[in-house]
Amino acid sequence: MKKCTVQMVADAVSRLAPRRLAEEWDNPGLLVGEPSNEVKKIFVCLDVLEENISQAIELDTQIIVAHHPLIFHAIKNVRADLPLGKKISRLIKNNLAVFAAHTNLDIVAGGVNDILAEKIGLVDVKNFGDEEFSMGRLGTLETPMTAEDFARHVKKVLNADNVRLVSAGDFPIKKVGLCGGAGAEFIQKAKFFGAQAFVTGDVKYHEAQAAVENKIHVVDAGHFATEFPIVHVLAEYLRDELKNFDVEIFEDTTSKDFFATI
Repeated sequence: MKKCTVQMVADAVSRLAPRRLAEEWDNPGLLVGEPSNEVKKIFVCLDVLEENISQAIELDTQIIVAHHPLIFHAIKNVRADLPLGKKISRLIKNNLAVFAAHTNLDIVAGGVNDILAEKIGLVDVKNFGDEEFSMGRLGTLETPMTAEDFARHVKKVLNADNVRLVSAGDFPIKKVGLCGGAGAEFIQKAKFFGAQAFVTGDVKYHEAQAAVENKIHVVDAGHFATEFPIVHVLAEYLRDELKNFDVEIFEDTTSKDFFATI
């Protein structure tokens, strides 16, 4: 079996989700680590949390591949008494690299939003309009549903602790728009292209109000639940892409949403 390096893992993820597809404000790529270091074990997760770092260390992995970047903005210090500095310090001390694929993995075919559409059971899934690359997706339910039944369906297939339904009236859902994570900015766009409902997370009060006024149902299934399915898919992709290398891939199966229903 061939030797694998941090750079080879980075290149493998980049073949799936090229950096050029990322939004300008985003910060994907290799955020911590030495590209030439050897990799024998990889840990795939949604967020670089303290507990995920601990799990990666316990498994003796050399790189964490995450969806959300550990570092978003420029930092002026690395203080181990503060959460971000503590994580960076632990990573460096344990020679553990971090690579992130964020909005590029949202946008790309087969990425976060296509997997979300697949989980919901949409068919004839397309980008918005004639866009070559689109953050959101449009698809069709094989059988129309009421808003309430659709919300229950989304909750079940995403294994979400809860969903919030914004009901915009008494009309069925056939065409659905979606954007994993925080995609409320695309609700009106989905409506323009004929969607009767939109699935996303992190919906605010006035965004819900606008949806009702524009006669489009919204199912807020949460940031976590709409994105977490990509972890398994990304791990499976890496298992196949790196099958000729001496490397083992582990995936996070224990993380939970920060929000709980009380």
